[in-house]
Amino acid sequence: MIEARHLRVLRAVASTGSFSAAGRELGCTQPAVSQQMKALEASVGTPLLVRTGREMRLTQAGEALVRHAAGIIAGLTAAEEEVAAIAGLRAGRVRLVSFPSGSSTLVPTALAALRAAHPGTRVSLEEAEPPKSVELLREGDCDVALAFRYEGAAGAEEWDDLVVRPLLTDRLVALVPEGHRLARTEGAVAIGELARESWIAGCPRCRGQLVEVCEGAGFTPRIDFATDDYPAVVGLVGAGLGVAVLPQLAVESVRPRGARTVALEPAVRREIVALTLPDLAQVPAVTATLEELARAGARQPAAR
Repeated sequence: MIEARHLRVLRAVASTGSFSAAGRELGCTQPAVSQQMKALEASVGTPLLVRTGREMRLTQAGEALVRHAAGIIAGLTAAEEEVAAIAGLRAGRVRLVSFPSGSSTLVPTALAALRAAHPGTRVSLEEAEPPKSVELLREGDCDVALAFRYEGAAGAEEWDDLVVRPLLTDRLVALVPEGHRLARTEGAVAIGELARESWIAGCPRCRGQLVEVCEGAGFTPRIDFATDDYPAVVGLVGAGLGVAVLPQLAVESVRPRGARTVALEPAVRREIVALTLPDLAQVPAVTATLEELARAGARQPAAR
């Protein structure tokens, strides 16, 4: 294997004409230059230099290697500079996947802070709900995935192979029309008090959690409308077409016109996290992104 340090010595010998002069140029001794040249010749399996009197002359193989050495060393130097820039956060790329309510609340704050601190780091954003977002991470299609899971839900081990950065704990709240009998309630409302209502359900994972919570309270919700679009859920509630249970973070991402939030009991919470692969967690740009997401999570009202 040809080593870059040996190529640098060969170029110095070729340009100066002797081991001693090459040593002075490189800041090392003449024996060290001689040793490295012997190692290079052993690597390529042929002589590269011949001594003519007091000077060194390149063989045909030596001339060919010197000719290529300039491009090789230049390429390595460019690679070293690029890697140093990435390591120093002067450059870098992060592919982020987030669920919609995270995209509209956590992500803008985090990315604005990241850009201000490290303007050379570029972040792309794609939306996907878990578990799809987690699949994208494992398949190498993103570097960081925002995801959530409900407290007490089965499958807590599903992230055991990933680096998990907790961001905040998000509470679920009831959303009722302004004119609803419970709209001005002080304190929490038992979810069983909404048993006879028409329901508007959100994303599939939230929908499953809603049914589970309601069945735990002794009833099955009558779901008249189902949509993954949180503004649509809020609009349907505001129009008096039913009630809903949404994460607080989702409510904060829209303006709930014509609707009011009501605290629920028993309390239902979901853990919001940023996920990455163990190897990616060592990449400076990914680490910086995780840090800013954590700061954004700590500033959310839902986390208080």
